[in-house]
Amino acid sequence: MSARAFTPRELVGELDRYVVGQEKAKRAVAVALRDRWRRQRVEGDLRDEIMPKNILLIGPTGVGKTEIARRLAKLVKAPFVKVEASKFTEVGYVGRDVESIVRDLVEQGLHLVRGEALEAVRARAREAAEERLVLLLAEKRARGRAPDPAPTGQPGFAQLNQLFAGMQKPAAPPPPESLLAELRTKLRAGSLADETIELDVADESMPFLQMFSGMQGMEELERGLRDAFSGMQGARGRTKRRRVKVPEALALLEVEEGQKLLDQDAVTREAIERTERSGIVFLDEIDKVAGRQTGAQGPDVSREGVQRDLLPIVEGSTVNTKYGPVKTDHVLFIAAGAFHVAKVQDLIPELQGRFPVRVELDSLGKEDFVRILEEPKNALTRQYQALLRTEGVEVTIERDAIEAIAEHASQANERMENIGARRLHTILEAVFEDLSYRAPELGGQAVTIDRAYVEERLRPILKDEDVSRFIL
Repeated sequence: MSARAFTPRELVGELDRYVVGQEKAKRAVAVALRDRWRRQRVEGDLRDEIMPKNILLIGPTGVGKTEIARRLAKLVKAPFVKVEASKFTEVGYVGRDVESIVRDLVEQGLHLVRGEALEAVRARAREAAEERLVLLLAEKRARGRAPDPAPTGQPGFAQLNQLFAGMQKPAAPPPPESLLAELRTKLRAGSLADETIELDVADESMPFLQMFSGMQGMEELERGLRDAFSGMQGARGRTKRRRVKVPEALALLEVEEGQKLLDQDAVTREAIERTERSGIVFLDEIDKVAGRQTGAQGPDVSREGVQRDLLPIVEGSTVNTKYGPVKTDHVLFIAAGAFHVAKVQDLIPELQGRFPVRVELDSLGKEDFVRILEEPKNALTRQYQALLRTEGVEVTIERDAIEAIAEHASQANERMENIGARRLHTILEAVFEDLSYRAPELGGQAVTIDRAYVEERLRPILKDEDVSRFIL
């Protein structure tokens, strides 16, 4: 089955492997994705009239809004970008241009399509890279056997004449096939892994542009200058000499050979088409640009301006990129925000109307935290066990320990700011800190973590309210 042909029930089932609860949100995004698949099969002009069902997720931080969108995009192999609305400002003020969202989305689409195309030609690229590397290794051995030229002691023009005379010598004969076969066998067996070789690789660096990096409001200028200079005569095809080990050299050559086998124009066309057809933009912190928040000081010059700048992108417009014009009419926008202070009604009406599907996510409690620590494929407890297993330490986490961690996380969210499941990170780090520190000295041992172990590690923190607020 194609990854883009999941039924809504199958999509929800896949999301259940990574995100606990939030059934309403999962169903909403699954239906929105299936509607895309359906639109592609609608015949006639009506297909272009069917707009995506943009979604507004409402809920506190740490309840799974971002994870749902990210996992969804990965499942359906769609270009995906996550942006914070608060990073953008109205045109004319310091900040990022909202059209950079589409440019970043196209880059993600290009990366995705190019990766798939490279995977399709991987076997041929690997074979060509092996042959190039074998020739380079054979030439290296030939140079190692050749005697060094004796110093002539001739100054000035005599040395230049000798140099030009040497340049006119016929090319060296190709290495014998027996040597190539021997090197090919050793390369595939891995016996040349420690050998180094000099390799010419593409030079993508532009040091004079690095002065713009990190400067507020200069990202778009740096991007534009980099694109302009990369297309100038002399900038393309620049290489630099690197000394690398054989495995790294093989990987570099494989990528280079794979690029030669690709039809770059076809890759670009496919990337733009996939971006327009199945791109997903996760617009986080949308509530931060919704009207004036209570207690805000100073002029509110850009919040509504950001909304009005976002509106054409969400409604559907054409954005010029270095790969060509890109239409956003059928890009799916998933906006999210806590909306503690500002309300959805504080968004401008035009933007509200572009998010017809609204889902309120549930806050997480103790039982949810227990499930988060036990059920997901990438559960935090499994991550800590895998990390310590690399040191030879086998960790067993009892059920009562998981319940104790969940209780403390829930209580901390009630006493302090509610940061949802992210509180589990701080609790677990406090529990595992000592064990992580001593792990290199415990190689081969088995450690069991139960409720008593958890309470012992957290007691010094919990007994002081101020310390608890600072650490947890």
